[in-house]
Amino acid sequence: MRHPLRIALLLVLLALGGAGYWYFIDQSGTVGQLLALAKGGGKDAAVPAAPAAGTPPARPMPVEAVKVKVGAVTRTVTAVGSLMSSESVVIRPEVTGRITNIAFSEGEPVKKGAVLIRLDDAVARATLAQAQASLVFSRADLNRASELFRQSSGTAKAREQALAKLQADEAAVQLAQAQLDKLTLAAPFDGVLGLRAVSVGDVVQPGAAIVNLEAIDQLKLDFRVPEAYLPAVRVGQALNVTVDAFPGRTFQGTVYAINPLLDVNGRAVVIRARVPNAGLELRPGLFARVVLALTENPSAVLVPEQALFAQGLQQLLYRVVDGKAALTKVRIGVRRNGEVEVTEGISPDDTIITGGQIKIRDGAPVAVAGAQNKPAGT
Repeated sequence: MRHPLRIALLLVLLALGGAGYWYFIDQSGTVGQLLALAKGGGKDAAVPAAPAAGTPPARPMPVEAVKVKVGAVTRTVTAVGSLMSSESVVIRPEVTGRITNIAFSEGEPVKKGAVLIRLDDAVARATLAQAQASLVFSRADLNRASELFRQSSGTAKAREQALAKLQADEAAVQLAQAQLDKLTLAAPFDGVLGLRAVSVGDVVQPGAAIVNLEAIDQLKLDFRVPEAYLPAVRVGQALNVTVDAFPGRTFQGTVYAINPLLDVNGRAVVIRARVPNAGLELRPGLFARVVLALTENPSAVLVPEQALFAQGLQQLLYRVVDGKAALTKVRIGVRRNGEVEVTEGISPDDTIITGGQIKIRDGAPVAVAGAQNKPAGT
């Protein structure tokens, strides 16, 4: 008897479960409707609503917020380079000679045309005197030949020979003078002399290094930037230069030339700038760190870095709109000193949340800290 009873009870429970599923799930019935049906009403009979409990409105979440800042932003690129003299040359003789006089002191500034080295010129001066004497005789000989030709006592051939001899002697004088001039070495431009490599009495050969001369009142600076910056680089752009020799100091320069040929090894643009050096503090060969200003936006929209957070590849922030947090997707530009330029997504009149973002969501009521507990934006 027990087994049939258990089976019957199980069937009754299954029937009740199926009926409940049909009524509450398929027919979307409610308990109130079921009670009304049991009292004789239909499924659609009115059911008195339960009294709504009085719930207070959600309290605004305290957050920190600031107004958007508008300021000038300069887009820059950093690079490294080397300082060079604006003009540089090694003084070398063109002819063989013995040094008879060194007319400079090492490391001193000199002016253009100042005599630096004199070589033994005794032979050259004698050659010049001989050529000058021959020239005097040739002039007198031409005068006599010309006078005889006018008097019909001389021939045209004699006059022409005398003229040719005069021209040859004039050329000989010029050659002797040029050879004499090459024995005196002078500064080709204003600059500062380096360290000499010769002494008085040395016999130097053509091309031997004597001393270097550097023009350093204005320096050149060569550096490279990646080829991606080529459209933004132009002549006249300003740059800042720092060197290890003067920590904490910044020197200004200006781009004046861009090599039309890119460096194929590094795929970089080769740029040359001028750096004023009136105090002669900087020296050629110094390693330089360069910050090149590419573009400048005088009215950029700036927000603190802590206002931004990433979601995947997107940059987001919260704005305060009518006392509520508004999640906003933005596009950023230059970062500088704890601030970020926002190029798209917000306006200069917006107020953005900088603290408490973890506690809020889009549309949540917020109260800016320090605003007497009133929702921000009201």
